[in-house]
Amino acid sequence: MSLRFTKMHGLGNDFVVFDAIRQRVDLDPATIRRLADRRFGIGCDQILLVEPPRLAGTDFHYRIFNADGSEVEQCGNGARCFARFVRDQGLSDRDEIPVGTAAGAIRLYLAPDGQVRVDMGPPELTPERIPFQADTSSPTYDLEVAGETLTIGAASMGNPHAVLLVEDVETAPVARLGPLIESHPRFPRRVNVGFMQILTPAHIRLRVHERGAGETLACGTGACAAVVSGRLRGLLDTRARVSLPGGDLMIEWRGLSQTVWMTGPAETVFQGEIDP
Repeated sequence: MSLRFTKMHGLGNDFVVFDAIRQRVDLDPATIRRLADRRFGIGCDQILLVEPPRLAGTDFHYRIFNADGSEVEQCGNGARCFARFVRDQGLSDRDEIPVGTAAGAIRLYLAPDGQVRVDMGPPELTPERIPFQADTSSPTYDLEVAGETLTIGAASMGNPHAVLLVEDVETAPVARLGPLIESHPRFPRRVNVGFMQILTPAHIRLRVHERGAGETLACGTGACAAVVSGRLRGLLDTRARVSLPGGDLMIEWRGLSQTVWMTGPAETVFQGEIDP
């Protein structure tokens, strides 16, 4: 049976989006891996499903699958594409769209200039809820990796993130340390790993190794977690531009218990049909 899909991206972080409201979509991990393959499938970092609402007060439910077939709780770049998709497909005519995820409800706002602003909710900093193995909550933690001690920040934006400060993202050991930290035993559900270079208190550069996908051109939740970590260390302003390999996001966080706001673009690449 053929499925209609839309290929989208947010700053180069690319997605295959399926409307699971007007068609039946039943994807197992092997099928997801095949669809995500860039040589034998459509090719993407993640697959997104648009489903009927499950949470009270929401219009839709949003599911995210990594290229390795694993389901994850949240994806910020995907959330912006989700908002653009439901508007472009005629599933919603609202500028403010409440959406349920495995991590809870979020709100998406479509601006007239095509940018999408996302209320990502407050960050989770309690170690056991990230989840991360540590005795108490702290702005930074020591992490033993391959015989060296790294200093990281840890937070969840609906999915877990570790954030390292680096002098230059161009030479940061993303390929070497990313997979080691992703699967570190102190992160029982694995972790996304951000490598952050601070240019000014209002501007950072960032590369992110995403669990189940490897390094991507952009990571929305990673950008949020990086700004949260930088703010907790006293290094960043409440509003910061995050320059990722695929482009820029604006992130705003005013402090503990406050929501994190993310603003950036979402683009449609093409539409098609495939028999999975």
